[in-house]
Amino acid sequence: MKKLLLGALAPAALAMGLSGPAAAKDLLFLSEDVPPSLNYDGPNASAPPTQAGIVNLMEPLVYYEEKERTAEGAVVLDVNKFEGRLAESWSYDADTLTWTFNLRRGVKGCDGATFDADDVIYTMQRAKSVSGKAPVGWFLSNVASFKGFTPAVFGDSDAAKAAKVLKDDEVKKIDQYTVQFTQAAPNKLFLPVLTIFALYIFDKETMEKHATADDPWSHDFANNEGVGSFGPYCLTRWEKDKEFVVQANADYYRGKADVDRVIMRKIPQSGQRLVILRSGQAHLTEHLTPKEYDALKKVKGVKVVSVDGNATTYLHMNWEQAPWDNIKLREAVAWAIPYDKILKDVFFGEATKYNGMMPSFYPGYHQVDFERSQDLDKARALLAEAGYPNGDGLEAFAETMQLTYSTEKENILGPAATILQTELKKIGVPVVLNPIPQSQFSDRELVKKDLPFALIDHSKPIGVEAGYAIQLLYVSADKGGLSNYSKYSNDEVDEIWLGQAKTEPNDATRDNLMARIQDILMKEVAIAPMAENRLQWAMSDKVSGVGFHPEQALRWHDLRMEE
Repeated sequence: MKKLLLGALAPAALAMGLSGPAAAKDLLFLSEDVPPSLNYDGPNASAPPTQAGIVNLMEPLVYYEEKERTAEGAVVLDVNKFEGRLAESWSYDADTLTWTFNLRRGVKGCDGATFDADDVIYTMQRAKSVSGKAPVGWFLSNVASFKGFTPAVFGDSDAAKAAKVLKDDEVKKIDQYTVQFTQAAPNKLFLPVLTIFALYIFDKETMEKHATADDPWSHDFANNEGVGSFGPYCLTRWEKDKEFVVQANADYYRGKADVDRVIMRKIPQSGQRLVILRSGQAHLTEHLTPKEYDALKKVKGVKVVSVDGNATTYLHMNWEQAPWDNIKLREAVAWAIPYDKILKDVFFGEATKYNGMMPSFYPGYHQVDFERSQDLDKARALLAEAGYPNGDGLEAFAETMQLTYSTEKENILGPAATILQTELKKIGVPVVLNPIPQSQFSDRELVKKDLPFALIDHSKPIGVEAGYAIQLLYVSADKGGLSNYSKYSNDEVDEIWLGQAKTEPNDATRDNLMARIQDILMKEVAIAPMAENRLQWAMSDKVSGVGFHPEQALRWHDLRMEE
């Protein structure tokens, strides 16, 4: 692969407000955190800032088409249509289960690196190596039935080592600009998983330059220094817990971004972010409280944009940790939740009741035939059935009764947690609030999976399809449920999905099978769903281009900023 090595960017070009002969467009974006990592197979892969960094520095083979821009300038995607990105076109042969991709020529990365088939092969071999602490790339390949991406890759046996090697009948380089993927079975999730951040394409040579004998796939580099790819922005400065600065890639194949430089700055307190934006010192912010967004709607020079998306809030209870392994206790908690109060007092009308196991607009979503609402008498009766009348005996589980959530989300989750603590106390369930840093929360959630009781609003099935959500969140962990944080396990659910629905070619039959799974999940309280909340951002009225993307990370290349 030919490389064009460029000199370091001149300091003057990086100075605020300067980029060549004309004034640069610099955008200050305030968030509760900056990326703790850029490694999508690393321990912080589930952290939203990690995903935000990846999708703005890296590039997928395919993505969803842009459907329209609203009157407010928000981007609306058509999640049923795909467009080529690094892949210019593709074809599918149903007889051989092969997908052939014609790759885009002339694509350049931040150091002038050119893109070709070797980068795709490297990316897929890295995913199959399962060498990171959270093998998300492998999971996506497995959920879409990529041939060879099976659980056989796990372990250190000779057989596992052989299984880790990418073979030509799995993903094959046909020539410099053609690659071919083979599926093990028909599976409609193939194109959707290619849109997800954890199958974005690495620049092979940049990554290999930072490899070591102990770390041949450059996880340490991606966790702490940067990432090689072909995206719209190039990383220029990264101070963890402080600031993440990127410069527009002048050679980006879709055209140079309108915003020359994005400065993502960590301001943990939402009130501070509001004040800075209101003063005109920042251009864009996210993750304010609904009440704060409402207040900003009246401020001159500021606008608030909200869109429907896949944001949900729910209670997580770990099935392998007592007392949460008791289904009656889980049911008691679900019936004690004050759903209406949370919608009114926490989300101020910018959310609706969540009565399912995945976002309600996902293809394949099934509306169950019952709905839980707060009923404290019923909750007390279920608590007694669980063996804890009036909560007697739960004091023995002080550690596992701690309700954990991310400190950086205190502004939103703190009020919800306090309401839950108060209401659960009424039935005798003793809850102590336990906010912890987001990086620690992500590690315990995705890697260790040892959170006993948690309040979560960032976990979402990024593949926009019910089957993807089932595989990701509810299939037993030892059978491929990568983000099954609650350690939920049900043999019937596993069999219906893995043995029937996953590779069922008939859409109606597949949907009926997935409906059976969703009925089971709701009855067993796999999670306790509470709210489907709208995505919101506040920004200068000169900024446009925010919008829903499945991992809820803005695409900075979409942003426009008036002079």
